[in-house]
Amino acid sequence: MPSFSVWNFGCRVNLAESFAWVEAFRRRGLRFEEDWRRSDVVIVNSCTLTGRADRDVRKLIRKIALESPGAKLVVTGCLAERSPEEFVRAPGVALVLGNKEKPELVERVAGLVGGEPGPGPAACGEKFRARGQLKVQDGCDKRCAFCVIPSVRGPSASAPPGEVLAGVRDLVGRGFQEIVLVGIDLSSYGDDLEPRMPLAGLLRQIVAVPGLGRVRLSSLDPGRVDKALIGLAARGGKVCRHFHLSLQHASGRMLRLMGRAADPEMYRRLLAELREALPGAALGADVIAGFPGETEEDYGELERFLEEAPLSYFHVFSYSPRRGTPAAGRRQVPDKIITERSAALRRLSAAKSLAFRRSFEGRALEAVVIKRGGGPKAKRAELLTDNYIKVWAPPSPAPRGELVRVRITRALERSTEGEFDV
Repeated sequence: MPSFSVWNFGCRVNLAESFAWVEAFRRRGLRFEEDWRRSDVVIVNSCTLTGRADRDVRKLIRKIALESPGAKLVVTGCLAERSPEEFVRAPGVALVLGNKEKPELVERVAGLVGGEPGPGPAACGEKFRARGQLKVQDGCDKRCAFCVIPSVRGPSASAPPGEVLAGVRDLVGRGFQEIVLVGIDLSSYGDDLEPRMPLAGLLRQIVAVPGLGRVRLSSLDPGRVDKALIGLAARGGKVCRHFHLSLQHASGRMLRLMGRAADPEMYRRLLAELREALPGAALGADVIAGFPGETEEDYGELERFLEEAPLSYFHVFSYSPRRGTPAAGRRQVPDKIITERSAALRRLSAAKSLAFRRSFEGRALEAVVIKRGGGPKAKRAELLTDNYIKVWAPPSPAPRGELVRVRITRALERSTEGEFDV
């Protein structure tokens, strides 16, 4: 039985794609291996969002070619779409597929190692991830000055609602208790459909699927988070209390330079509305430090906004020029300043996260079992609450992927401890 492994870089859309590939390959009789060193074929789903992402992808590909020369290496994803020629010539690479060729990936890889379609196992994706991953949208119509993703992913395209609901029912039938909906620009879901179907309308149908445990939304454009979406989450039903927003900055001048159709006041109103409607929700954000033209005053506005905002955490990206984007040709902020600003914002995020997690000490929350624990390498269970708190607890009595109740006992700087609530 030929074996395969999949390695992801970047966004949750890549993860959802790989999640689907795992199922498709296993149905063809291929064996999934977590360790690429034991695999006949290794698929690298690449990212090119930042310079660091590029470097990490190249480093792994060189390592695989050096340490596992007998494996057939397949490179796909955004960096493969952007720079296919460098991988075609790379040692050990058997196949290069850009994003536009991803629909062919399963057939093309199966042709390399064999494997015929068959009934396959009943729950093909469960070993790969504890949570179901479902891509419902791809591409982006925005033209932010720092981003290459529209050029490598193409325009926004939504999966038809019937196809999405069929995917949800399939995941529920295979035992997944949490399903994560992902998209490159998830908030734009349905704009290209006829008739139009907004994300809130799709979500309303999803939560009505019998047997569904809960559903989580990936990153959202703050300008598209409306009252209908907030209301669905606030009803305390099956929508996870977790909103992650692509803020990027909080200086009006910087947002205009970035090409973002937003303003700081809109951000403030939205975050206040979310916190009022969902007091215990995790509110996260993406922010960029050191974008070209960012002055001390601009940075100060961002830092003050993040200090005052009811955010639970934020992901800080150090600006990285991307060839072909408008921002790459502008005067750059010195690397030393970018590093200092990024570090300061990450310290602020860590403090926000600690305060948020400490507010739940002594409380029981619903959580999905990510890892059961108890083995020689992972002695503790890893769980994820509906409001995005990673909790470490004694070995889980429930199987991986199950929903359980966990009581948070202690929040530390770098981790959160808990115990099962029975």
